[in-house]
Amino acid sequence: MNIFALICARGGSKGVHKKNIRLLAGKPLIVRTINQLNEIKEINRIIVSTDCKDIANIAIEAGADVPFMRPKNLAEDKTPEWLV
Repeated sequence: MNIFALICARGGSKGVHKKNIRLLAGKPLIVRTINQLNEIKEINRIIVSTDCKDIANIAIEAGADVPFMRPKNLAEDKTPEWLV
């Protein structure tokens, strides 16, 4: 069985711009999330859905897949995760 993990990480946060790549104790927040998911043996693939090239690059460096860039119309405040 293949088990995928999906991280929805848009760049346009209203509260903290690009919060997913802000450093937390020396590492970007998204890297911490990817590292935690890598600890779960049952997960075969980590996919990041993002509209931000900076987030995508950091996620790829951390070992996640970014198969495509999310279109802006699916990166709004109230976009349901099931659409991404």
